[in-house]
Amino acid sequence: MGGSQREDDLDKLLARIREEKLPEDTYSWYLDLRRFGTFTHSGFGLGLERTVAWITGRHHVREMIPFPRLMNRLMP
Repeated sequence: MGGSQREDDLDKLLARIREEKLPEDTYSWYLDLRRFGTFTHSGFGLGLERTVAWITGRHHVREMIPFPRLMNRLMP
């Protein structure tokens, strides 16, 4: 499972872009979203196989994947 919250402070974003010496014009569309109004938002992701493993009480997500990759097998 993974999650994150987007930075919505324009000044912090600009400072970080400048600190990393990134081209501001590349991110102009994203900065405009913050410049002209946004709200704090976040999200998370949880894979289907992990959810099914949790519901069914399986010990390893590998048991829910139709063709899992193993140390000695990469292809089905």
